[in-house]
Amino acid sequence: MTKLYGNQMYNIDILAHRKKILAALIFQVPALIVALFILAPIFNIVFVSLGDNKDLLSHLMKTVLPRYFFNTIILIFGVGIIATIFGVSSGWIISRYNFWGRKTLSWMLVLPAAIPAYLIAYTYTDFLEYAGPVQTHLRFLFGWNNPDDYWFPDVRTHFGAILMMASVLYPYIYIFVRTTFQRISRTLFEAAELSGKSLFTGVAIPIARPAIIASLSLVIMEVVSDFGTVDYFGIETLTLGIFNVWLGMNNIVAAAQISIFAFSLILVLLAVERYARSNRLFSNKSPGNKGMPRIRLEPKLQLVCFLICGLPVLIGFILPVMILISFVIKSNEINSIQYLYVTFYNTILISLVSAIIIIIISSFLSIVSFYRLNKSTRFFVGLSATGYAFPGTILAIGILHFLAQIESTAQLFMSGIIPYFNEVIVSGTIFVLIIAYLTRFNAVGFGSVTAGLEQIPRELMSASQLLGRRFFGSVWSIIIPNLWPSILAGGLLLFVDIMKELPLTLLLRPLNFDTFSTITYQLAKDEMLEQAAYPALCIVLSGLIPVIIANKALSKIARK
Repeated sequence: MTKLYGNQMYNIDILAHRKKILAALIFQVPALIVALFILAPIFNIVFVSLGDNKDLLSHLMKTVLPRYFFNTIILIFGVGIIATIFGVSSGWIISRYNFWGRKTLSWMLVLPAAIPAYLIAYTYTDFLEYAGPVQTHLRFLFGWNNPDDYWFPDVRTHFGAILMMASVLYPYIYIFVRTTFQRISRTLFEAAELSGKSLFTGVAIPIARPAIIASLSLVIMEVVSDFGTVDYFGIETLTLGIFNVWLGMNNIVAAAQISIFAFSLILVLLAVERYARSNRLFSNKSPGNKGMPRIRLEPKLQLVCFLICGLPVLIGFILPVMILISFVIKSNEINSIQYLYVTFYNTILISLVSAIIIIIISSFLSIVSFYRLNKSTRFFVGLSATGYAFPGTILAIGILHFLAQIESTAQLFMSGIIPYFNEVIVSGTIFVLIIAYLTRFNAVGFGSVTAGLEQIPRELMSASQLLGRRFFGSVWSIIIPNLWPSILAGGLLLFVDIMKELPLTLLLRPLNFDTFSTITYQLAKDEMLEQAAYPALCIVLSGLIPVIIANKALSKIARK
């Protein structure tokens, strides 16, 4: 009996071990397959970079590459600092204080995200240049006759580019930070008040740090991959260098190598910060109501809060939209814009479908990576969220190489099964755009969901499974209800980002498939800003719908 009992226990241990291995594989294999699929275009870029650059890269390193690198670093730190100041300060003020105009500003602060950086560069340059309305009125008012009579700041400088880009990128940080502030337990703020610590530096910022870094990483990757703004301002960055090497010198290998260099730069910056907070916890384990109690300020302080929150809205949304409206009034071409109806359908369709698909995939990868994956698989999943760092044009090359391999492999395989099977057509369809958006914008959804997960105590998942729930049951009943504000915020950014995405859409779109971003860029590039104002305003108006929906949802969370 004893021997039999021992064998039974041994068999039970083996069975339990096999179940554990099987359960692990259920999560490891699908997550790894999805991550590798997303990474495949990036691997193709790496493969291209291994070719012969004909010693062009060594020549660039001795001449212009240090300047490209230096300018890129300036933009990264400049835009990062200003965008963080705008996003964190406005997120804290909206969450902490009651003041006149707060409800309106709470959703208006997100609106600049709908405006492409290159478009705001065009509008401000036209508005502030020598022949623009600002300097024209100044000369009329003070009697100045030529540029030697007065000094006026040049917008086409490093600082001008930094301010333009930061004014439309800070909503990434604002949305993430505001969502985090509204999910912090009031118990922590009450404890900080009793101990005499600052609520902002002692509680809010430390807990919001993962959300700040996740959103700031998106800002940094957007800065590195930006082309339209730096090209228009004549600032030589790594991205502009990639385009010059590829199109001007006809050397795709050297261009791919510079892309890998820019990509590595971002990885180093993120790895340093990740290591700095590797041994710290940022989850909110305190019970009670969520969000800090808001206080009402005296009129003077209300005005200060209104000005602080209103400044980024004024720079990033109100003034550009007013300039665009003035272009519309001047153009008088309202009867020739019937094409915008079809463009509106194309833009909303591709943006909505892609955003839903990406946020579902990003949520799956983030959740299983957070709770179930081993270190090696988690590495590939995290790496799949770095496509945002590659310029859209180079990424398009990697995607086309990847899809060509899929088509040739599928054709070879299917021709042996189905007689007279000639070809598998993927290129030139809307599916190419969805795959491209997934590779590029997975970072947006993954970063948003991961920032939300780091605020949920891990003990909740363990307790649920001890009570008999399976993993997916625990995720659906416990994690998703606590996580859906972050999912909603990520979905909002995805929709708006895809709607204004330019290089990928311009290169990979199906035949006769235009979006507002492609039409706006084509017209603006030809200096037809008055005609470009129509699709540009459509981008803004289309972005208002998800912004309003998300704002209402976030407001409900704050009242809980």
